Amino acid sequence: MSESLVSRNELVRRAAAYIAEERTAHPEKSLSALLDEAGMRFNLTPLDAAALERIFQEERS
Repeated sequence: MSESLVSRNELVRRAAAYIAEERTAHPEKSLSALLDEAGMRFNLTPLDAAALERIFQEERS
């Protein structure tokens, strides 16, 4: 594996940071919209997106 490739875990961490920043900057955006944006931006798999959704839903509780 090439060192230039970013691991899946790193992509999920970056996507989580992106969502957290966007929620602060744009509180009017829904979590589902932000998850969609992060999924496209970071090329996340459906499993990655589901994991992120669980993280942010647990954060609300």
